[in-house]
Amino acid sequence: MIQPARTGYGLPVTAATGLRLRIRVLIADDDPELRIAMGELLEGEDGLEFVGAACDAEEAIELAALYRPHVALVDVKMPAGGGPRAARGIHRTSPETRVIALSAFEDRETVLEMLRAGAVGYLAKGTAGETIVSSIAQVAGGGTTLSAGAMTDIVRELSSQLRREEIELEGRVARVERIRRFIAGSGLTIVFQPILDLRTREVVGLEALARFDALMHRRTEDWFAEAHDLGLGVELETAAIRAAIKAMPVVPGLPTHPYLSVNASHRAAMSFELAGLLGADASRIVVEITEHERVEDYALLLEALDRLRETGVRVAIDDAGAGFASLRHALQLAPDIIKVDTSITRGIDRDRGKRALASALISFADEMEMAIIAEGIETRAELATLMELGVPFGQGFYLAKPGPID
Repeated sequence: MIQPARTGYGLPVTAATGLRLRIRVLIADDDPELRIAMGELLEGEDGLEFVGAACDAEEAIELAALYRPHVALVDVKMPAGGGPRAARGIHRTSPETRVIALSAFEDRETVLEMLRAGAVGYLAKGTAGETIVSSIAQVAGGGTTLSAGAMTDIVRELSSQLRREEIELEGRVARVERIRRFIAGSGLTIVFQPILDLRTREVVGLEALARFDALMHRRTEDWFAEAHDLGLGVELETAAIRAAIKAMPVVPGLPTHPYLSVNASHRAAMSFELAGLLGADASRIVVEITEHERVEDYALLLEALDRLRETGVRVAIDDAGAGFASLRHALQLAPDIIKVDTSITRGIDRDRGKRALASALISFADEMEMAIIAEGIETRAELATLMELGVPFGQGFYLAKPGPID
C-alpha cells in the first residue's frame, strides 16, 4: 500500500485572488488495488483533491470532461485503447489537464508513445508516494517529470533518432545532387527507337528514350520515380525532352517527315515549361502520356493538352491495355495515338486472350479515328500476328533497337 507523504510543493494560484488552489487529480488504471492505494495517497494530502478513478481509457476521458482535473495519472496499459488513447481524449475534452503516464513497463517505446500522445510526465509503478505527490505538484505548476530510468531511455532514443535523421538528410542531399546533375545534362543521354509502318517498313517516327550514366545500375523508370519523389520529376522530364529535341535537327541527312515521340507524365504535360520548350518543333512532336503518378484532375490535364494541340502537338497514350489507368486515359483524353502495351504484344501469337484484347483496342482506335502502335515486338511471329489483326505501326527489338539517332 502506498503511504501518504506530505511535502511543501507549489500549488496552482488563482489570478483573481492570488490564493493557492487544491490540485484536482484523476486516476485511471485497470488495477482496482492500485486505484484504492492511489486514492488513499491523494486524499491524505491537504493540497490535493482526489476527484475520481477510471478503470479504462473511455471512462478516463468522460471523467476528465466532467471534473476538469489539473492532473490525470494514466496507466499506459488499460482497456478501451490504453494510455495513449486516454491521453489524446483527455487533451481534447479537457485541454488544461496535464497527463502523467504510469506504467510497470519502463521502456523507451512506452515512454515515447505516451509523450507523443500528449503526456508531460512519466512515472514507473512502485515509485515512492512522496515522489508521486511532488511530481503531481510539479506538473500542475507547468513543469514535467520523468523517472530516472525513463529519462535515460529517452535521451538514448532521441540521440539515435537525431542520428537517423542526419543520415537520412545526408542521403537525400546526395540523391538530389545526383538528379540535378542529370538535369544539368551530365550523365543523361538520349537514344531513339524507330516506329515503323509495318507493311512498308518506313520509319514514321522516333521515340526518344532517356538513359542515365551512373554508378548505380537502375532502370530508367526508377530514376524518374526517384526524381518525382524528390520533387524534381518535371525538371528531369523536361531536361530529357530538351535533349531529345536538340538531337533531332543536328544530324545531317535526317529525313524531315518522321515525328519525334517524347514521354511526359501528366504533371510535365501540364507545365508551362513544356509548352515553351516544344516551340517551332511542335508540329513534329508527339507527347506520350505516361503513368508516373495518378491523375488527380483530368479537366486540368485536358486543358493543358488542348493548349499543346493548338501548337500542332499530337498526344499519345502509352501502355494501353496494361491497366485500368491507361484505358481511362484513352477514354478521358481522346488521344491521337494509342500505343499497345508490351505485355499484350509479348507472345500474342500464342495467346488467344491477348489477341482478343488487341482486337478490341484496334476496333476502339478505328472507331475513334486514332492511330494505333504496337510496342515491344520481338519476334517474327508476333509481327505477323499483329499485322493480321490490322495493327499498322509498331516498334520493338525485332524491328530496330534503340540507339543514337545516326
